[in-house]
Amino acid sequence: MAHTPDTTRIAFIGLGIMGAPMARNLLKAGYDVTAYTRQAEKTEAFVKDGGKGASSVAEAVREAHVVITMVPASPEVAEVVLGEGGVLDNLPEGGTLIDMSSITPQTSIEVAEAARAKGIKALDAPVSGGEAGAIEAALSIMVGGEQETFEAAKPVFEALGKTIVRCGPAGSGQTVKAANQLIVAVNIQAVAEAVVFLEKSGVDLTAALDVLNGGLAGSTVLTRKKESILAGSYRPGFTIDLHHKDMGIVTDAARAVGAAVPAGGLVAQLVAALRQQGDGGLDHSALVRGVQRLSGQSPDGG
Repeated sequence: MAHTPDTTRIAFIGLGIMGAPMARNLLKAGYDVTAYTRQAEKTEAFVKDGGKGASSVAEAVREAHVVITMVPASPEVAEVVLGEGGVLDNLPEGGTLIDMSSITPQTSIEVAEAARAKGIKALDAPVSGGEAGAIEAALSIMVGGEQETFEAAKPVFEALGKTIVRCGPAGSGQTVKAANQLIVAVNIQAVAEAVVFLEKSGVDLTAALDVLNGGLAGSTVLTRKKESILAGSYRPGFTIDLHHKDMGIVTDAARAVGAAVPAGGLVAQLVAALRQQGDGGLDHSALVRGVQRLSGQSPDGG
């Protein structure tokens, strides 16, 4: 069945920075959405906004046609989906599981195989666009799985994003997401180094970033992150902790296929160092703070 709002019940597992606005956009699109997350207050807030709440994964999933999981990493996906009392134990045969977390390609393949054995269709569909893209329903969604399942799920994806592409069989979405995180991390690091270079040179930073963003150096990173960088405010849209996890996926996956990612390896170390400096909960644009420290500046102005 095509997953249209008037015929589809969705269970949404995970109401974090990304998951909460995504679940709300499904409500806005007219879907019947039941949400579960470990923080009861987040479920309560979702119910106040017109959704339904569940006290367990099993309760959320039992009567669903589609389950969307949006949790931090592979261990959480394995627990929620494959674990006792999880999604595959409770989603009716013929249902569709869409995992939109950012995890290892191998975990996605394992999930797809386990789902197939229970008569459940599965897609890995990680996203890019950060909190702003989730709020604006403008995410880029990279999907792995069967073409027929992808086509049936397209209406659900269209409530969440603007660029929706099937990249190949199970695990392909996660492989493309790993490449996305590689590009984003190296881009942010380049912006961070440019910012500190400009600051220490005494240039008008606002003017400099404006003109840079209008030329070949322009990027979504600069567009999305420029104001917070100028303000020195790094409220998380996507945390350093999560990007650290993703850079581990990138480097492991690249090693497995024999691809060299030298710039990615360096930035992975810089992200890891920033976590050790206590900045793991900040937005990933806080890579600026790491470059400031390396350049003899105090990120906090002290």
